Amino acid sequence: MNLFALFEARVAEALARLVEAGALPAGLDHARAVVEPPRDPAHGDLATNAAMVLAKDAGTKPRDLAEAIAADLRGDPRIEAVEIAGPGFINLRLAPSVLHDVLRAAVRAGTGYARGGAPEGAKVNVEYVSANPTGPLHVGHGRGAVFGDALANLLAFVGRDVTREYYINDAGAQVDVLARSAYLRYREALGEDIGTIPEGLYPGDYLVPVGQALAEIHGPGLLEQDEETWLPVVRDTAIDQMMAMIRADLAALDIRHDVFFSERALSVGDVDEIDSAIADLRARDLIYEGRLEPPKGAKDEEWEDREQTLFRATRFGDDTDRALLKSDGSYTYFAADIAYHRSKYLRGFKEMIDVWGADHGGYVKRMKAAVAAVTGGEGALDVKLCQLVKLLRAGEPVKMSKRSGDFVTLREVVDEVGRDAVRFMMLMRKNDASLDFDLAKVVEQSKDNPVFYVQYAHARCASIFRQAAEQMPGVDFGPQALAGADLALLSDEAELDLLRRIALFPRTIEQAATAHEPHRVAFYLYDLAAALHQLWSKGKDLPQLRFVNQADRKSTEARLALAHAVRCVIASGLSILGVAAPDEMR
Repeated sequence: MNLFALFEARVAEALARLVEAGALPAGLDHARAVVEPPRDPAHGDLATNAAMVLAKDAGTKPRDLAEAIAADLRGDPRIEAVEIAGPGFINLRLAPSVLHDVLRAAVRAGTGYARGGAPEGAKVNVEYVSANPTGPLHVGHGRGAVFGDALANLLAFVGRDVTREYYINDAGAQVDVLARSAYLRYREALGEDIGTIPEGLYPGDYLVPVGQALAEIHGPGLLEQDEETWLPVVRDTAIDQMMAMIRADLAALDIRHDVFFSERALSVGDVDEIDSAIADLRARDLIYEGRLEPPKGAKDEEWEDREQTLFRATRFGDDTDRALLKSDGSYTYFAADIAYHRSKYLRGFKEMIDVWGADHGGYVKRMKAAVAAVTGGEGALDVKLCQLVKLLRAGEPVKMSKRSGDFVTLREVVDEVGRDAVRFMMLMRKNDASLDFDLAKVVEQSKDNPVFYVQYAHARCASIFRQAAEQMPGVDFGPQALAGADLALLSDEAELDLLRRIALFPRTIEQAATAHEPHRVAFYLYDLAAALHQLWSKGKDLPQLRFVNQADRKSTEARLALAHAVRCVIASGLSILGVAAPDEMR
């Protein structure tokens, strides 16, 4: 039951009646007319901007249009009061029975409350992490991993058909460097003193097991081969080992992908997908031979002052056309990325979401242009950039790692503070804002630690039901019984505040899913937990507000209905974030 959608429909009815009466012209676009919570709760339960956004097109003053809409709404028995504020905002105060109906619906639905709503069969591909398989994941990768996974959970919650994908960058110079680094560790495993790792190779100890595995498989046999022979063998083994490590690190965060797509597979096999994609674009006159102007301000690594094979990216909103071939005749990374996203489209995904690090921001326009081109305008790409994570311990920067040698690995952080803390804290800032992650603060049991605060609210609701079972044995406090409680007994402002927040959950989910912003769910849960804790604290001073009252079964049933709804909403929200909802906190 989405209270806001319900009353948006009611405002639309009022506008339709004004059109029928000739007070408004037909054909007005209502898309910008919304119903939302008022900025100040003292102004009511709902507010609409309908008069403000439609008055100009209607050729009338906002205040006059607001008066006409308000007159229609005042006849609705679900609305207690309608007030016009400022130049034409309309504030609505609902009859208590409306909030009671929302609570009843939430109690009956349980963790199904606010679930669904997306069009049936709406497919979406969410690609996230996609780190080069050259080492362990670091904390920055972790932010993209958590964000992408929570976004996939959120879209699945509203009913989308979600595929979670990882793009393995297993082609190019970096995996050859990986192979040479692993080969050095292979020689070490055979007893050779390799000394200091040469500059340009990967120095981390994480490659020691790779070298040992190569020694176990091949013995000293690879030493007798030239690099051209041993490099592809070592490269394949190293990539497999690195991807196994990455999968294990992600599993520690409870992140699992449906598809691992190999970049190398684009150009290996019966069909060269890169050639195919380029041929398709060329056939549609989207590729030509020409010269690029030097980039303004910064040096573009793909720019060369020569005749080049170029994609007409400017035709699709990019700042410049883009090179597809390097001077040596090999494809650019961009060409492979075009083929990869074309592959997504051919696999049935018209909607694609890519989660990238903020350092790839300059690549966004060209990829959006590429997707528009290869899908004939049918496909859409949304790129979500994740800013850097600054790792702190009691306010001091943490930089070094035992495992990698030069950065803190994601696994080290998960092992120290736990999966739930990492996941929740990674979502307590919008993805494009920088994030300070303090290892000391995220294990505190206090209001300042959001994950503890929200989980404690869920555990507190569970404890309320244990207390009710102990003090009132034999009484049915199941969801069906609680849905029939006398909810009119919930009249304290702290109780009404919780009712309004429960009513806000479907709207929060809908907006978060539409905007691809799972952090909104984390913010909502923190506010909901604060409201629950406030009511609990109020009951310490005012016994009549306690959740369980042996002498008053009716008020107990009403408040347990409230606790049940809060518990289910928190459980649903935490499941979207990938965080546990414990019944007890120790």
